[in-house]
Amino acid sequence: MTDVKEELARKAGNTGKQEIRLNKNMSIPDMVKVLEPEIKRALPSVLTPERFTRMALSAINNTPKLAECSPMSFIAALMNAAQLGLEPNTPLGQAYLIPYKNKNQLECQFQIGYKGYIDLAYRTGQVQMIQAQAVHEFDYFEYEYGLTPKLVHRPGEGERGEITYFYGLFKMINGGFGFEVMNRAAMDAFAKQYSQSINSKYSPWNSQYEEMAKKTIIKKALKYGPVKSDFQKAISMDESIKTELSIDMSEVRNEDLIDGEFEEAA
Repeated sequence: MTDVKEELARKAGNTGKQEIRLNKNMSIPDMVKVLEPEIKRALPSVLTPERFTRMALSAINNTPKLAECSPMSFIAALMNAAQLGLEPNTPLGQAYLIPYKNKNQLECQFQIGYKGYIDLAYRTGQVQMIQAQAVHEFDYFEYEYGLTPKLVHRPGEGERGEITYFYGLFKMINGGFGFEVMNRAAMDAFAKQYSQSINSKYSPWNSQYEEMAKKTIIKKALKYGPVKSDFQKAISMDESIKTELSIDMSEVRNEDLIDGEFEEAA
């Protein structure tokens, strides 16, 4: 395969265009070139195709296995991130592109990170405060559901011990609020049941466990929040594999996962 880093770097440098006929064996950088008109239409106005290509280069530099994914699934996942205004596979923790073996080939799955959820929630203009916290064994923690819900968390001083709980909370501009609590055992069980990437070295559950746990609890808490439909559409793109492009990627059908598994650590 053509060296992906070199091709993407040349594309980012805006060298001359070349006519390339689409075929199933096309490399990711060639796919970017031939789909440039469609990519331009689907990109948000603040993002140029050159910036899009640099994002692709950065993602592949950080996770080289992405270069082996089917080109359309990689570009569609990157387009999800671009349309949501989230940087994938960076220390910002906003979003992740993950290699996934599906139907005997590597495809790219898009996942929103904890900080991505926070950003998207604030952008609605409805949320005054949103956060998630980890509770440690030497913290003071008390919560109560019901008609008079209560949540009190006072972090311990010095050594706080192991994580015992996670909670997510939100407060709306209109004064409404809500929260959700999960203990550590329930969070671990959730990750094992719902994240097929749990055994992969590329999974954020392994490299960013606390961040993914906070994302999970925020996601659960927001089920009770009166957030706009645009936010719901955005989070519907989470944990998806797509192989088509659109001006609105939330409208593209997710690929079915058949006998899939996330690429295991070598």
